[in-house]
Order: sequence, then structure tokens, then C-alpha cells
Amino acid sequence: MVVGPPIDEFQFDAPDVDTVPGPKSKRLIARQDEIDSSAVAYPNDIPLAFEEGKGATIRDVDGNTYLDFFAGIGVLNVGHSNPYVLEAVHEQTDKLVHTIDFPTDARLELIDKLETIAPGNLAGNSRVVFGGPTGSDANEAAIKLAKHNTGGDGLIAFRGGYHGATSGAMSLTSNKSFKSDYTPLLPDVVHAPYPYPFRQDKDPETAVRDALTEVRSIVEDPYGGLANPAGIFVEPIQGEGGVIVPPKGFLEGLRTIADENELPLIFDEIQSGFGRTGKWWASEWYDVTPDAITSAKALGGIGFPLSATIYHEDLDTWEPGGHAGTYRGHVVGMRAGARAIEYIESHDLLAHARELGDVIRSRLTEIGETNPALASVRGKGLFIGAEFVDRSGAPDGNAVDAIQQYCYEHGVLVWTAGRHGNILRLLPPLVLTHEQAEIGLEIIEDAIRASTNDAS
Repeated sequence: MVVGPPIDEFQFDAPDVDTVPGPKSKRLIARQDEIDSSAVAYPNDIPLAFEEGKGATIRDVDGNTYLDFFAGIGVLNVGHSNPYVLEAVHEQTDKLVHTIDFPTDARLELIDKLETIAPGNLAGNSRVVFGGPTGSDANEAAIKLAKHNTGGDGLIAFRGGYHGATSGAMSLTSNKSFKSDYTPLLPDVVHAPYPYPFRQDKDPETAVRDALTEVRSIVEDPYGGLANPAGIFVEPIQGEGGVIVPPKGFLEGLRTIADENELPLIFDEIQSGFGRTGKWWASEWYDVTPDAITSAKALGGIGFPLSATIYHEDLDTWEPGGHAGTYRGHVVGMRAGARAIEYIESHDLLAHARELGDVIRSRLTEIGETNPALASVRGKGLFIGAEFVDRSGAPDGNAVDAIQQYCYEHGVLVWTAGRHGNILRLLPPLVLTHEQAEIGLEIIEDAIRASTNDAS
């Protein structure tokens, strides 16, 4: 039985853009500058104020309507204001909203569904711990889980990785400027190389071999420097690092190293999971099952703050209260997350994401064949990155900024990523239609031509 409307039935007509930013957006942004935190960042890049959204479209307070190829940093996998999810949200909010960790039908339903979609031998053998509302909270829980089960205190993470903004998660994050003002953080976190063949100027096999050699040395070399390792944390596809898709053999190799050294392998699937790559979890592309998965973003259905750490039942050694958090009972978010799973399954959105992702990457690759500024196109499903370089082959963040600006002015919202801001990152909702993708790609192609030195 199909649940909820087809994906083309809850969308605005888009793009439809006049002058941006409009006067109402300008006024709200100015007011925000006066009273909000100086840490606010996103309106600095795209100056607009949102009014409402439907599906893969969003409208600002001035009536401009955009194709949303950003989806709140990958939060809105089933689209803005998905009617099937909202129906359950309205029903739930009329009855009960917050329960800490007392049992509710919504909580148990979501746990059951997460166990069903968990990869490999986690399916049917997993436990779920809910913590705070963000991905950082899920990673903090995973750090505690690893330490509690191993007795170790050292952690291995990867260059280019992003895991959050709280103290432990920030320790795993590799961006120096992001965390330099807040040190000292957790001691004994070592960052190994992540295979990035394009930027490392290596063939994929060499990039993988070199990365795994370093990880093995950190763990096994008597002079490797990490005295008491507790676990390995990795994004199966790096997001903020530039949508870096590791070559085959990397995750498999990490699994082997973790097993041989009795270390938990934790996959951060906060951005790459919940259907984003055309499979429930990016790790499924590699047939590698971690010991634990961290999830947030799209887990809350249509934007409700909810995070979870899904882990093998053998690691469920916590005592009652061993991990806590006030918002681990967000019943509305749990109901929304369960409905989102049902909608994705009912409308076969995993297959849709794989098919549409292939179309988008193929189109971008064709552009790159005649425009050397677009040097690399990569991704899985609707998790897509396009890397731009200047004439010397150096990262060109200015070009990507110009592309983002052009797209904004013409009705498509896109974002950036990468160490140098030179990755065009596309994270559209899984409910993006083929027609919307074609319209958006035409604008993106025009933006690339207008913003780079096109050699065609």
C-alpha cells in the first residue's frame, strides 16, 4: 500500500525569482544582525529569510521560490512539509511531546524500524541510544560507548573529517581553524589520512594502501604514539570534507584492522545516512558493517531535532543512566522519523535517489569534459560533489562562491564544502523530481559557464 502523496504533488512551481534579496529578507536579516548571535553564518552566504517550503522547493518572505538542492544540510530527505509525515506530527503533538526515555509507541516503533533498516549483521542484533538533538550528541554517545567497552581512551579519526561542534566530537573533527580557539580538547585523538586520490595525486589503490598502512601503524606500531586506542571513527563518505567517496578497499581494510585489534569501528552517517546515497546507509555500498552508526539530520523526518547511535547488542554494556540526555524522548521527532522511513520505502526513494544521482553526476561530468575548471565529479545517490580548480590546478573556492551566488540569483540553492571551499555540494531532498533536476541542472550549468574559465 502506497502511503502519502506522490513526490510531484507537494511542490511549489520553481524557480520563480525576482530581485534578491528582497526588501522583507533584507529587513529580517538586518534585525537578526542586531539581536542574534554573531555565530550565525548561513545568511552571510545566501541572504534570504524563509517563509515556507514544499517538497524540494522553498519560498522566501518576499515570494521568491527556489529549487532546494541543499535541504538544510541534508536534513529534509523526504522534503519540506511532507504531508504524510506532517499528518503524524499533528496527531502526536495534540497528545504528547516529551517523555525523556519512558516507553511510548512512537519510540519503540522507530527503534524497530531502525533495527530493520540497519546494515549487515546489525539488523536484528542492534540497540539504539537516543541522546541530544544533534549529530554531535550522537558522536559523543559513540565516544563513550567505545571507551566504556574497551577501557581505552585514544581515538582514531581522519583528515578531512567533520563530526560536530561539541568537545568530544570537535576533537574528532580535523579542521584546525574550526577548533583552534577551544583547545585543549580530548587528548590522544590521532588523525590518519583519508584516501582522496584526486587531491593526493595518487591512483585509488595507492591512496587506499597508504591510508591503511598509516592506520595500522597507529594501532600496532610500538612507537605509533597512541597508547590505549578505544575505537576508529570514520565517515564512509566525507561530507564537509568535500563529498569524498573512498575507493573500494578502504572501509574493508578498516574493518579488518578493527577486528584484528578488537576495536569498535564507528561510522558517522549523520550526513550520508538515512537514504541520502540511494541506500539506507553509505556503508552498504561497500558491504562493510560497522559496530556502531551515528545518525541525526534526516532521522527527525522533516527537520525535528533527533539523533541516535545504533550499535551492536554486544556493546550494550551500559548501566542504567550510563548515557543520558533531556531530549532523548522527543516523541514528535520519533514519530516523524518512523513516518519518513515508511514514505521512503513506499515510494521507492532509494532507487529514485540512485537513478537521479546518476543523471546529475553524468550531466556534471559532461560539463567537465569541456571545462577543465570542473575537475572531479563524485558521490553516491543524491550526495554529490563537484570539485573546481583554477588554471594551475589549485583549488578554486572563488569560482564555487560565484556559482553559488549565480544559482541563488536564478532560483537554485546550493552549498559548498571542502578544505578550500572549492567543492560544489548538492544535497537535494530525495523527493526531487526529474523535471526539477533538469531545470536545476540548466541553471547550475549556466552558473559554471559564467563563473569559470570555460575551455569549450
